[in-house]
Amino acid sequence: MTMSAWPALRTILYDGWVMRFSDGFTRRANSVSPLYPSTLDINQKITTCEGIYKSLGQPTVFKMTEDIHPDSLDGILNERGYAINAPTSVQIADLDDTDSTSDSDIVVTEQLDDHWLDQFFRKSGLDERYLVTLREMLGRIISKRGLFSIAAGDDVIAFGLAVMDSDYVGLYDILTDRNYRRQGLGRRISREMMRWGKANGAKTAYLQVMLNNPPALRLYDEIGFKEAYKYWYRLKA
Repeated sequence: MTMSAWPALRTILYDGWVMRFSDGFTRRANSVSPLYPSTLDINQKITTCEGIYKSLGQPTVFKMTEDIHPDSLDGILNERGYAINAPTSVQIADLDDTDSTSDSDIVVTEQLDDHWLDQFFRKSGLDERYLVTLREMLGRIISKRGLFSIAAGDDVIAFGLAVMDSDYVGLYDILTDRNYRRQGLGRRISREMMRWGKANGAKTAYLQVMLNNPPALRLYDEIGFKEAYKYWYRLKA
């Protein structure tokens, strides 16, 4: 579901591994997911992946879980000099008790919105060269999506992206302007995305939060999210 909600610009299926490429924008859209069993020699496969990413001027990144194939891969990558990076918690929440009363200050659009994109990039501090990449990635989402925002005048001060997948809704890009933090805006955006998901048939919400973000971990715990599993990246040191 996370791959569908955050589609890469290019994908290669290589002997049970999924290699994703998106001009270097975000780790998850530019990494190898070793999802399925292999038939080739593992070190040969790693070397091939390294060559492909190098040809594109990108580092080789592996997205790891406790359910990778083969189960020895994490140790093999460690021996080859790949360090652990960005450990992340994937969390889910039941939507049965989600309040159906909408927050009237939150705007949601299901169409790509240049103002939302421009403001999101400016507030997040992302390199503007990735703006076109993000727009293209969002345009490739097949499932129903919603772009959420809270504004102060013409200024967007809180953001969120929700993506439906059957009876799940994924919560992405939850961001609050640094000048408006600790005012509950992230909580409001998250709850509104959960309401929107429930209204569109979702029974469960999911999100991904890095383990080095205690405020976000506390927030999601308070609104009912519980960890389903962890993932981490392996990058060449």
